Amino acid sequence: MAPVRIKICGVTTPADARHAAEAGADALGLNFYPKSPRFLTPTAAAAIVRDLPPFTATVGVFVGTPMRQACAVAFQLGLRAVQSYNDHPPSDDPFPFAHVPAFRVADATQLDAVRRFVVAARAAGRAPSAVLIDSFVAGHMGGTGHVAPWHLLAGFDPGVPVILAGGLTPENVADAVAAVRPWAVDVASGVESSPGVKDPDKVARFVRAVRDCH
Repeated sequence: MAPVRIKICGVTTPADARHAAEAGADALGLNFYPKSPRFLTPTAAAAIVRDLPPFTATVGVFVGTPMRQACAVAFQLGLRAVQSYNDHPPSDDPFPFAHVPAFRVADATQLDAVRRFVVAARAAGRAPSAVLIDSFVAGHMGGTGHVAPWHLLAGFDPGVPVILAGGLTPENVADAVAAVRPWAVDVASGVESSPGVKDPDKVARFVRAVRDCH
């Protein structure tokens, strides 16, 4: 099994971002959804990106934002990828940014929707680089602390890499990796002391727990 990549999502300060990178995170999520407690303006995000060590990828998280607008922000900040919450493949090509559509899943029917999304995007020449699978909580777009349905995701292959999110913590992420075998894991609230404030000890323990899986 290849090493599982780690994304620490919803970082809000340069200090939290730098610590997550130094702890071994592969990627950091910068949240541009105004209703999120982890919301960043492009100016605040720029301060974080400027302070990061080399080789740490940054991912912009957008909800309902047209792809062209999301890519403009990504270009402005030098991000590596764009994560979106949209029901349909983008009408604009996200290249050169990696596109990671996110899906909130409660049952097998929603996994079928993920497969259809990937097929349609590939047919349009815009296959996503990966898909992120999160838990479904009505009225919330991620960061809820609710665990995704691991039993449904075991063996799930939409044709692109799977990033597992939803209720992951330093205590349960090893079990999640064993059950789902994702390409990457994504955590926000599970390594926080309060919404948007990362706990350095939890971040370090989360990274170690994932690395110890190998």
